[in-house]
Amino acid sequence: MLIEHYDLDVFTPPCSPGSTRFSAIARLEADLSDVLPYLHAMLDGSKYNPAAPALSWEKDSYFIVFNRDEIAVGNLVDRAEAERITGELVALVNDTWDRRAAITPDHSAHRRPPPMQVYGLLPQTNCKQCGEPTCFNFALKLIAQQVTPGQCPVLLEPECADRRAQLIAILPS
Repeated sequence: MLIEHYDLDVFTPPCSPGSTRFSAIARLEADLSDVLPYLHAMLDGSKYNPAAPALSWEKDSYFIVFNRDEIAVGNLVDRAEAERITGELVALVNDTWDRRAAITPDHSAHRRPPPMQVYGLLPQTNCKQCGEPTCFNFALKLIAQQVTPGQCPVLLEPECADRRAQLIAILPS
């Protein structure tokens, strides 16, 4: 067992005064650095930064970050939910650590491409056919995984096949 004890702080995010949603930070006595590559291998859509070390992951409506000595969770309804979700995440870390011999760790860093790189691969016509006011807005939504390249009609044209393929290759899966 990697995490035996933690202290939980539940609070309204300082950047959202008056918010009805909460954030929580579980402050750990354990160091999660060694388990992060194993978690990264197990959690679909996670993003790992070995230099930090930190791992971010979105599960359901929660945004979760595993740092060296803490687990942070955002978009919680109340303290009871914070305790439940944090308990589940601690169990996930401990289970992953216990099973690490059977897991191939993933040390690769998965970073989102810079907005200008994505924008450079778009048609840059600002035609609004995708429903966005500009191609740059569409690029930002592509990076955030709120839209797909197929939602840009211009990218679906045969002459844009190379650009579309390049976009698909650099965007998060």
